Amino acid sequence: MSQTVGQIFDAQRATLLRVAYRMLGTMADAEDVVQEAYLRWQAVDHGQVATPAAFLRRIVTRLCLDHLKSARVQRERYIGPWLPEPTVDEALDDDVTLPLLLALERLSPLERAAFLLHDVFGESFEEVALILDRDEPACRQLARRARRARMHVRDARPRFPIDHGQGKAIAIAFFEASQKGDVARLSALLAQDVQFHSDGGGKRPSVARVLHGASEYLRAQMALARLRRAPSELVRFTVINGLPGFITREPDGLLQTTALLVVDREIQAIYVIRNPDKLLRVH
Repeated sequence: MSQTVGQIFDAQRATLLRVAYRMLGTMADAEDVVQEAYLRWQAVDHGQVATPAAFLRRIVTRLCLDHLKSARVQRERYIGPWLPEPTVDEALDDDVTLPLLLALERLSPLERAAFLLHDVFGESFEEVALILDRDEPACRQLARRARRARMHVRDARPRFPIDHGQGKAIAIAFFEASQKGDVARLSALLAQDVQFHSDGGGKRPSVARVLHGASEYLRAQMALARLRRAPSELVRFTVINGLPGFITREPDGLLQTTALLVVDREIQAIYVIRNPDKLLRVH
């Protein structure tokens, strides 16, 4: 029995969501794009579509490119550091982690699309050229520029990545030291050039810029600890955008996610998301 139009689309839905999320950085926008792609899929002459999967990726990518034109303006008005909406799972081997998503954010939409389609999702440059309406040499150049951003992120990764157990152990140690205000223990966990990103989106208190270095982070942490009315309530340790981390309920009653980039057993970056709009799916 041949598949229905809806069944064909549903078989590709998870992949299309992955494409859209990595292009846009929020699941809400990704779901909107995939829904729009479904409406367009219903309207096409399916007898003329040789490869539905490639055809649907083409629709989604083009919708994402259109969306990014307006999203870039909105990001420029964003209050404080911007982080992608967190995705929570149980796998440390996600090929597109938070640091790479942030690196891709600095690229043009076309560079990001070329890189994701070819390097992450395995499309040929012939197909990428069709999707982006560019010739193949131009698409190779777009992907090459994006690949340099990827290599910058990869260069910061450990030669032997941590496994799930090691990542969880470091996340536990970091959480406990933070709650106790144990400066000595925190210092032992942090790389000297650690970066701290806190995304409140102007809707909850957060650090208004990226902090650089262990000393600056620890001073800020101690200042926040003096203002804290109550300890954070641990919800669970987990994996956030491919990084070890944890979910907490804060004294204001709202959730927060913390993801840790661990390099050679040291915490190289801390990513805290407090913006309630980005935490709806974490509930």
